[in-house]
Amino acid sequence: MRGPVIVLGVRRSGTTLLRVILDRSADLAIPDESYIVPQLARRHPGPVDPAAFAEELRRQPRLAELGISVDEVAGRLRPGMTSGEAIGAVFESYAAAHGKPRWGDKTPLYMQHLPLLERLFPDALFVHLIRDGRDAAVSFLAMPEGIVTRTWAHPRDAAGFACQWHTEIEAGQALGRRLGPERYLEARYERLAAEPEATVREICGFLSLAFDPAMIEYAGTVDLTGKPHQTRLAEPPTAGVRDWRTEMASADVEAFEEVAGDLLRQLGFEARGALTARGRRRLRSYRLRLGAFNGVAALVQRGSPLRRRRHSGAG
Repeated sequence: MRGPVIVLGVRRSGTTLLRVILDRSADLAIPDESYIVPQLARRHPGPVDPAAFAEELRRQPRLAELGISVDEVAGRLRPGMTSGEAIGAVFESYAAAHGKPRWGDKTPLYMQHLPLLERLFPDALFVHLIRDGRDAAVSFLAMPEGIVTRTWAHPRDAAGFACQWHTEIEAGQALGRRLGPERYLEARYERLAAEPEATVREICGFLSLAFDPAMIEYAGTVDLTGKPHQTRLAEPPTAGVRDWRTEMASADVEAFEEVAGDLLRQLGFEARGALTARGRRRLRSYRLRLGAFNGVAALVQRGSPLRRRRHSGAG
């Protein structure tokens, strides 16, 4: 059996659609966005102490939201596990609860933590779903308030989203170059929406999963309670649900393309604009803010020095 499956993609790039499809496989369980991996990895870099790790899990409300039993996870932990093995036990418990042998994850936030995922899960397979960044920007900027936590690194306009899209697409492709075609596959959202069966068959082949037509027959089966930004999942895959050509102001198109026009063209999307000096400055500024934000978050997630001393002496 091949390793776990990690779906990658910038926010609003169709990763939830792909998660829903793959989760309908009889052999793969992928929960909704987990968010817990960086924090667990930083607080328990390994070798993992099972009791301390289980105690940490009991403080994680996300596990209860996903229906993951901490007691079930604790039964899978053993002394000396690596951080990745212990975190993998969380997802293994989720998969087992759904009667499936393999687990996966789909959390767009992790696009900012790809080297960490690479280190934690050395046998994972990565599927990187790429969408025209302008369509993704239209969708992202139209999301209702309260869906996404806003931080000082959060994109607030088309140029800001272009910086995130450019940065994360490049990071995903760099991961792909490190891993090679045995463990990394790029797929296009536009093709998934227009040719779902052919695209899903290709992805299943890469993942060593048997294709089942029921995988793309999800319409009407997805619980959308509290998810106003995912109402399209009530419908079958549909091409052209967003079109930046008609929905994006010309000034926003120009602002996006002066940051990411070159990358759009490299990926085969049409674009009139190109990376400008102002676009480079915006990219540098965004990446500095993002690095600072993630640095502070890492310190907070590792916990206080007192907490670190207490856990380092556990067992």
